Amino acid sequence: MNLKALLLALLTVVIWGSTFAANSVGLQGGYPAGHLILVRFVIASILFIIIALLPNVKFRLPAKEDILRIFFLGVLGISGYHICNTFGQVTVNAGTAGLLIGSGPIFTTLFAMWFLKERLGKVGWFGLGFGLLGIIIISIGSGDAFGISPGVILILLAAIATSLFFVFQKPLFQKYSAIELTAYFTWAGTIPFFVFAPGLFETIQTATLEANITAIYIGIFPTAVAYLTWAIALSLATASSISSTLYLEPVIAIIVAWIWINELPTMMSIAGGVIAITGVLIVNYFGKRHEILRKKNIESSVN
Repeated sequence: MNLKALLLALLTVVIWGSTFAANSVGLQGGYPAGHLILVRFVIASILFIIIALLPNVKFRLPAKEDILRIFFLGVLGISGYHICNTFGQVTVNAGTAGLLIGSGPIFTTLFAMWFLKERLGKVGWFGLGFGLLGIIIISIGSGDAFGISPGVILILLAAIATSLFFVFQKPLFQKYSAIELTAYFTWAGTIPFFVFAPGLFETIQTATLEANITAIYIGIFPTAVAYLTWAIALSLATASSISSTLYLEPVIAIIVAWIWINELPTMMSIAGGVIAITGVLIVNYFGKRHEILRKKNIESSVN
């Protein structure tokens, strides 16, 4: 794997891992979910406008035939993901949210099979089923009562949205730089958030100082910086080679939430997280490898 891509991916995952606790701080400090999303993406959008106007940055407008696709991906991967995840965190703690999002590669594998016609062997299907079982256990163990809360469903929808986003954005890197694509997606994804604009200034005035500082932090680092570093890493290496770093995200989310806001997921959710991530590892490291070896054996026997 490209070392630069690996380091950028690790930096991204560390920053993204802190987002769940930061969201909780903002939500508990007086920000409604809609206002928190809007503030962070207005900040990120402004930063990308500044970057685009820098004289030493090569920045092109998207081709006409790509505008609709870029807009759709921005709405799906930015608007859809963050609305579902942030509103989900109103009732789901930071560590559990991190575990659910960390299980996202399970959905990426499913979508790659459906849309990109990738195949899995028997081992891969076992890992997929194991991972889905883990997601179910996380979901059931996410609250005080035995059941699946609406917040969990929203966060699962966020994981599905970001999985589709990662699968379908890759071909665009053949035409655009990482900075260009990240800016396009951010601007497109920010547009729907203005529906939350009413009452924003009152929220900023009444929210705690920590919540306001945290909103600024989320806008600069997890939103602008981390999306950019991930896009650069994705442009330098294959998605499959760097996606393994995402397995660290739920671990970082739990550690940061424990240190920052003294919050931990239930033991049942942690157990489900271990099962889900184990399933993802089986799919990506054993299932796909087994299928590749099977194909090679078939080709050698035919030859």
